[in-house]
Amino acid sequence: MFKFNPLLKSTIWGGEKIVPFKHLDSDAERVGESWEISGVKDNESIVAEGEYAGWKLNDLVSHLKEKLVGTDNYARFGNEFPLLVKFIDARQQLSIQVHPTDEQAQEMGLGRGKTEMWYIMKSDADASLRSGLKQQITPEQYKEMVENDTITDALAEYDVKEGDVFFLPAGRIHSIGTGCLLAEIQETSDVTYRIYDFKRKDKEGNFRQLHTKEAAECIDYTVYPDYRTSYEPRQDEPVELVSCPYFTTSVYDLTEPMTLDYSDLDSFVIFVGLEGEGEIADSEGNTVSFRAGESILLPATAGVVKVAGTIKFLESYV
Repeated sequence: MFKFNPLLKSTIWGGEKIVPFKHLDSDAERVGESWEISGVKDNESIVAEGEYAGWKLNDLVSHLKEKLVGTDNYARFGNEFPLLVKFIDARQQLSIQVHPTDEQAQEMGLGRGKTEMWYIMKSDADASLRSGLKQQITPEQYKEMVENDTITDALAEYDVKEGDVFFLPAGRIHSIGTGCLLAEIQETSDVTYRIYDFKRKDKEGNFRQLHTKEAAECIDYTVYPDYRTSYEPRQDEPVELVSCPYFTTSVYDLTEPMTLDYSDLDSFVIFVGLEGEGEIADSEGNTVSFRAGESILLPATAGVVKVAGTIKFLESYV
Protein backbone atom coordinates (compact mmCIF):
# COMPACT_ATOMS: atom_id res chain seq x y z
CA MET A 1 0.00 0.00 0.00
CA PHE A 2 1.39 3.37 -1.03
CA LYS A 3 0.88 6.94 0.12
CA PHE A 4 2.23 9.85 -1.90
CA ASN A 5 3.24 13.45 -1.28
CA PRO A 6 0.56 15.73 -2.72
CA LEU A 7 1.46 18.09 -5.55
CA LEU A 8 -0.21 21.40 -4.64
CA LYS A 9 -1.04 23.74 -7.52
CA SER A 10 -1.66 27.41 -6.81
CA THR A 11 -3.96 28.92 -9.45
CA ILE A 12 -5.64 32.25 -10.16
CA TRP A 13 -9.00 30.66 -9.33
CA GLY A 14 -7.85 28.50 -6.38
CA GLY A 15 -9.23 28.68 -2.85
CA GLU A 16 -8.25 27.91 0.74
CA LYS A 17 -10.08 24.61 1.42
CA ILE A 18 -7.56 21.98 0.31
CA VAL A 19 -4.71 22.62 2.78
CA PRO A 20 -6.89 22.26 5.93
CA PHE A 21 -8.91 19.41 4.41
CA LYS A 22 -5.69 17.47 3.88
CA HIS A 23 -4.31 18.45 7.32
CA LEU A 24 -1.20 19.92 5.71
CA ASP A 25 1.36 22.17 7.35
CA SER A 26 1.62 24.55 4.42
CA ASP A 27 1.33 28.29 3.88
CA ALA A 28 0.47 27.82 0.21
CA GLU A 29 -2.30 30.16 -0.91
CA ARG A 30 -4.97 29.85 -3.60
CA VAL A 31 -4.43 26.12 -3.89
CA GLY A 32 -6.71 25.15 -6.76
CA GLU A 33 -5.58 21.55 -7.07
CA SER A 34 -3.88 18.82 -5.12
CA TRP A 35 -2.60 16.15 -7.46
CA GLU A 36 -2.95 13.08 -5.28
CA ILE A 37 -1.77 10.26 -7.53
CA SER A 38 -0.19 11.27 -10.82
CA GLY A 39 1.90 9.68 -13.52
CA VAL A 40 1.82 12.80 -15.71
CA LYS A 41 5.28 13.61 -17.05
CA ASP A 42 7.02 16.30 -14.96
CA ASN A 43 4.20 16.04 -12.41
CA GLU A 44 4.75 12.55 -11.03
CA SER A 45 3.72 11.63 -7.51
CA ILE A 46 6.51 10.76 -5.07
CA VAL A 47 6.10 7.88 -2.61
CA ALA A 48 5.87 9.39 0.87
CA GLU A 49 6.96 6.54 3.12
CA GLY A 50 8.06 2.93 3.38
CA GLU A 51 10.48 0.85 1.34
CA TYR A 52 10.02 2.94 -1.82
CA ALA A 53 9.99 6.39 -0.19
CA GLY A 54 11.24 8.98 -2.66
CA TRP A 55 10.42 6.94 -5.76
CA LYS A 56 8.47 8.50 -8.62
CA LEU A 57 5.22 6.72 -9.44
CA ASN A 58 6.16 5.71 -13.00
CA ASP A 59 9.51 4.37 -11.78
CA LEU A 60 7.54 2.28 -9.32
CA VAL A 61 5.40 0.97 -12.19
CA SER A 62 8.53 0.20 -14.21
CA HIS A 63 10.01 -1.69 -11.26
CA LEU A 64 6.96 -3.64 -10.07
CA LYS A 65 5.15 -3.89 -13.41
CA GLU A 66 2.04 -6.11 -13.32
CA LYS A 67 2.46 -6.65 -9.57
CA LEU A 68 1.52 -3.01 -9.13
CA VAL A 69 -0.97 -2.27 -11.93
CA GLY A 70 -2.15 -5.69 -13.15
CA THR A 71 -1.22 -7.79 -16.18
CA ASP A 72 -3.70 -6.28 -18.66
CA ASN A 73 -3.05 -2.73 -17.49
CA TYR A 74 0.70 -3.14 -17.85
CA ALA A 75 0.24 -4.49 -21.37
CA ARG A 76 -2.10 -1.61 -22.18
CA PHE A 77 -0.32 1.34 -20.54
CA GLY A 78 3.29 0.25 -20.07
CA ASN A 79 5.27 2.21 -17.49
CA GLU A 80 2.84 5.14 -17.36
CA PHE A 81 0.38 4.97 -14.47
CA PRO A 82 -3.06 5.20 -16.13
CA LEU A 83 -5.11 7.31 -13.69
CA LEU A 84 -4.78 10.82 -12.30
CA VAL A 85 -6.53 11.68 -9.03
CA LYS A 86 -7.03 15.27 -7.84
CA PHE A 87 -8.81 17.39 -5.28
CA ILE A 88 -10.02 20.68 -6.79
CA ASP A 89 -11.11 23.83 -4.94
CA ALA A 90 -12.64 26.62 -7.02
CA ARG A 91 -12.76 30.01 -5.31
CA GLN A 92 -13.64 31.44 -8.72
CA GLN A 93 -15.23 30.09 -11.86
CA LEU A 94 -12.88 27.89 -13.93
CA SER A 95 -12.65 28.24 -17.68
CA ILE A 96 -15.10 26.43 -19.94
CA GLN A 97 -13.25 23.52 -21.51
CA VAL A 98 -13.42 20.25 -23.37
CA HIS A 99 -11.07 17.29 -23.74
CA PRO A 100 -10.35 15.21 -26.86
CA THR A 101 -10.84 11.47 -27.16
CA ASP A 102 -7.81 9.19 -27.23
CA GLU A 103 -8.08 8.96 -31.01
CA GLN A 104 -8.30 12.74 -31.48
CA ALA A 105 -5.39 13.33 -29.12
CA GLN A 106 -3.23 10.77 -30.93
CA GLU A 107 -4.02 12.38 -34.28
CA MET A 108 -2.69 15.65 -32.85
CA GLY A 109 0.40 13.98 -31.38
CA LEU A 110 -0.80 14.54 -27.80
CA GLY A 111 -0.76 10.99 -26.43
CA ARG A 112 -4.03 10.26 -24.66
CA GLY A 113 -7.27 12.18 -24.42
CA LYS A 114 -9.20 12.67 -21.22
CA THR A 115 -12.34 11.11 -19.81
CA GLU A 116 -13.01 12.07 -16.19
CA MET A 117 -15.51 12.20 -13.35
CA TRP A 118 -16.30 14.53 -10.45
CA TYR A 119 -17.48 13.68 -6.95
CA ILE A 120 -18.70 16.82 -5.17
CA MET A 121 -17.46 17.22 -1.60
CA LYS A 122 -18.46 19.77 1.08
CA SER A 123 -18.80 22.86 -1.09
CA ASP A 124 -20.22 26.35 -0.60
CA ALA A 125 -24.00 26.60 -0.26
CA ASP A 126 -24.27 28.37 -3.64
CA ALA A 127 -21.76 26.18 -5.49
CA SER A 128 -22.56 25.35 -9.10
CA LEU A 129 -21.00 23.91 -12.23
CA ARG A 130 -21.71 23.42 -15.91
CA SER A 131 -21.78 20.10 -17.73
CA GLY A 132 -23.00 19.41 -21.25
CA LEU A 133 -25.14 21.30 -23.76
CA LYS A 134 -28.74 22.17 -22.93
CA GLN A 135 -29.61 23.25 -26.48
CA GLN A 136 -28.66 22.05 -29.91
CA ILE A 137 -25.98 24.18 -31.55
CA THR A 138 -23.78 23.74 -34.60
CA PRO A 139 -20.00 24.18 -34.62
CA GLU A 140 -20.56 27.52 -36.37
CA GLN A 141 -23.03 28.69 -33.72
CA TYR A 142 -20.60 27.56 -31.03
CA LYS A 143 -17.83 29.76 -32.47
CA GLU A 144 -20.21 32.73 -32.72
CA MET A 145 -21.32 32.26 -29.09
CA VAL A 146 -17.73 32.17 -27.88
CA GLU A 147 -16.97 35.36 -29.80
CA ASN A 148 -20.02 37.27 -28.50
CA ASP A 149 -19.67 36.02 -24.88
CA THR A 150 -22.91 34.00 -24.85
CA ILE A 151 -21.53 30.44 -24.84
CA THR A 152 -22.71 29.91 -21.24
CA ASP A 153 -26.31 30.28 -22.49
CA ALA A 154 -25.96 26.94 -24.30
CA LEU A 155 -24.63 25.00 -21.30
CA ALA A 156 -26.51 23.01 -18.67
CA GLU A 157 -25.87 24.53 -15.23
CA TYR A 158 -26.32 22.72 -11.92
CA ASP A 159 -26.50 23.82 -8.32
CA VAL A 160 -24.49 21.13 -6.55
CA LYS A 161 -24.21 19.61 -3.11
CA GLU A 162 -22.05 17.01 -1.40
CA GLY A 163 -22.42 13.58 -3.00
CA ASP A 164 -23.35 14.79 -6.48
CA VAL A 165 -21.54 12.95 -9.27
CA PHE A 166 -20.85 13.98 -12.86
CA PHE A 167 -19.32 11.74 -15.53
CA LEU A 168 -17.45 13.67 -18.21
CA PRO A 169 -16.59 11.56 -21.24
CA ALA A 170 -14.16 13.13 -23.69
CA GLY A 171 -16.06 15.65 -25.83
CA ARG A 172 -18.41 16.89 -23.11
CA ILE A 173 -18.10 20.63 -22.62
CA HIS A 174 -17.85 21.56 -18.92
CA SER A 175 -16.76 24.04 -16.28
CA ILE A 176 -16.30 23.88 -12.51
CA GLY A 177 -18.10 26.79 -10.86
CA THR A 178 -17.37 29.05 -7.90
CA GLY A 179 -17.53 27.37 -4.50
CA CYS A 180 -16.98 23.78 -5.62
CA LEU A 181 -14.73 21.39 -3.73
CA LEU A 182 -14.49 18.06 -5.50
CA ALA A 183 -12.52 14.91 -6.18
CA GLU A 184 -11.63 14.29 -9.81
CA ILE A 185 -10.62 10.94 -11.30
CA GLN A 186 -9.41 10.91 -14.89
CA GLU A 187 -7.21 9.34 -17.50
CA THR A 188 -3.53 10.23 -17.16
CA SER A 189 -3.55 13.20 -19.48
CA ASP A 190 -3.09 16.94 -19.14
CA VAL A 191 -4.71 17.79 -22.49
CA THR A 192 -7.30 20.55 -22.06
CA TYR A 193 -8.85 22.79 -24.70
CA ARG A 194 -9.87 26.08 -23.10
CA ILE A 195 -12.97 27.42 -24.83
CA TYR A 196 -13.83 30.52 -22.84
CA ASP A 197 -12.28 32.17 -19.79
CA PHE A 198 -14.66 35.03 -18.97
CA LYS A 199 -12.17 37.63 -20.27
CA ARG A 200 -9.94 36.84 -17.29
CA LYS A 201 -6.30 37.96 -17.27
CA ASP A 202 -3.30 36.24 -15.72
CA LYS A 203 -0.95 37.88 -13.20
CA GLU A 204 0.99 39.44 -16.10
CA GLY A 205 -2.18 41.07 -17.38
CA ASN A 206 -2.57 38.79 -20.41
CA PHE A 207 -5.64 36.93 -21.53
CA ARG A 208 -5.12 33.18 -21.18
CA GLN A 209 -4.75 31.19 -24.37
CA LEU A 210 -7.97 29.80 -25.86
CA HIS A 211 -8.33 26.77 -28.12
CA THR A 212 -11.65 27.60 -29.81
CA LYS A 213 -10.87 25.91 -33.11
CA GLU A 214 -9.43 22.71 -31.63
CA ALA A 215 -12.32 22.47 -29.19
CA ALA A 216 -14.90 22.79 -31.95
CA GLU A 217 -13.57 19.59 -33.49
CA CYS A 218 -13.75 17.70 -30.18
CA ILE A 219 -17.11 18.76 -28.74
CA ASP A 220 -19.89 16.19 -28.61
CA TYR A 221 -22.85 18.30 -29.77
CA THR A 222 -25.44 15.76 -28.58
CA VAL A 223 -27.94 17.17 -26.07
CA TYR A 224 -28.88 14.89 -23.17
CA PRO A 225 -31.74 15.40 -20.70
CA ASP A 226 -29.55 15.19 -17.59
CA TYR A 227 -25.79 15.14 -17.05
CA ARG A 228 -25.83 14.35 -13.34
CA THR A 229 -25.23 10.71 -12.38
CA SER A 230 -28.13 9.20 -10.43
CA TYR A 231 -27.42 6.72 -7.66
CA GLU A 232 -28.86 5.61 -4.33
CA PRO A 233 -26.53 6.27 -1.36
CA ARG A 234 -26.18 3.30 1.00
CA GLN A 235 -24.08 2.53 4.05
CA ASP A 236 -21.70 -0.38 4.53
CA GLU A 237 -21.83 -1.62 0.93
CA PRO A 238 -20.28 -0.46 -2.33
CA VAL A 239 -22.30 1.87 -4.56
CA GLU A 240 -21.02 1.98 -8.14
CA LEU A 241 -20.94 5.49 -9.58
CA VAL A 242 -19.13 5.19 -12.91
CA SER A 243 -18.01 2.29 -15.06
CA CYS A 244 -16.24 3.07 -18.33
CA PRO A 245 -13.25 1.69 -20.29
CA TYR A 246 -10.90 3.98 -18.36
CA PHE A 247 -11.98 3.44 -14.76
CA THR A 248 -14.65 2.04 -12.48
CA THR A 249 -15.44 4.08 -9.37
CA SER A 250 -17.61 3.27 -6.37
CA VAL A 251 -18.30 5.07 -3.10
CA TYR A 252 -18.21 3.43 0.33
CA ASP A 253 -19.78 4.94 3.45
CA LEU A 254 -18.59 2.66 6.25
CA THR A 255 -19.80 2.59 9.84
CA GLU A 256 -18.44 -0.90 10.53
CA PRO A 257 -15.45 -2.97 9.31
CA MET A 258 -15.68 -4.36 5.79
CA THR A 259 -13.61 -6.97 3.97
CA LEU A 260 -12.96 -6.27 0.28
CA ASP A 261 -11.80 -9.17 -1.88
CA TYR A 262 -9.70 -8.08 -4.87
CA SER A 263 -8.25 -11.55 -5.52
CA ASP A 264 -9.89 -11.80 -8.95
CA LEU A 265 -9.30 -8.16 -9.93
CA ASP A 266 -6.41 -7.69 -12.34
CA SER A 267 -5.81 -4.06 -11.37
CA PHE A 268 -4.44 -1.70 -8.77
CA VAL A 269 -7.06 -0.02 -6.57
CA ILE A 270 -7.10 3.60 -5.41
CA PHE A 271 -8.88 4.76 -2.25
CA VAL A 272 -9.68 8.48 -1.96
CA GLY A 273 -10.68 9.57 1.56
CA LEU A 274 -13.73 11.88 1.71
CA GLU A 275 -14.81 11.88 5.37
CA GLY A 276 -13.80 10.28 8.66
CA GLU A 277 -10.87 8.02 9.39
CA GLY A 278 -9.94 4.38 9.69
CA GLU A 279 -7.33 1.74 8.98
CA ILE A 280 -6.57 -0.57 6.07
CA ALA A 281 -5.07 -4.03 6.53
CA ASP A 282 -4.01 -6.29 3.66
CA SER A 283 -3.75 -10.08 3.54
CA GLU A 284 -0.01 -9.95 4.30
CA GLY A 285 -0.57 -8.22 7.62
CA ASN A 286 0.41 -4.72 6.54
CA THR A 287 -1.67 -1.91 8.00
CA VAL A 288 -1.92 1.77 7.13
CA SER A 289 -3.97 4.61 8.58
CA PHE A 290 -6.48 6.25 6.27
CA ARG A 291 -8.48 9.44 6.68
CA ALA A 292 -10.26 12.17 4.77
CA GLY A 293 -7.92 14.03 2.43
CA GLU A 294 -5.63 11.04 1.86
CA SER A 295 -5.34 8.89 -1.25
CA ILE A 296 -3.88 5.38 -1.11
CA LEU A 297 -2.72 3.09 -3.90
CA LEU A 298 -3.20 -0.64 -3.37
CA PRO A 299 -1.12 -2.88 -5.68
CA ALA A 300 -2.73 -5.49 -7.92
CA THR A 301 -1.35 -8.13 -5.55
CA ALA A 302 -3.30 -6.73 -2.58
CA GLY A 303 -5.75 -9.66 -2.48
CA VAL A 304 -8.12 -9.39 0.47
CA VAL A 305 -8.23 -6.02 2.25
CA LYS A 306 -10.01 -5.07 5.46
CA VAL A 307 -11.12 -1.49 6.06
CA ALA A 308 -12.06 -0.53 9.62
CA GLY A 309 -13.33 2.76 10.99
CA THR A 310 -16.02 5.31 10.24
CA ILE A 311 -14.98 6.55 6.84
CA LYS A 312 -16.37 7.51 3.45
CA PHE A 313 -14.12 6.98 0.44
CA LEU A 314 -14.02 6.48 -3.30
CA GLU A 315 -12.65 3.23 -4.73
CA SER A 316 -11.33 3.35 -8.29
CA TYR A 317 -9.58 0.85 -10.56
CA VAL A 318 -9.05 0.16 -14.26
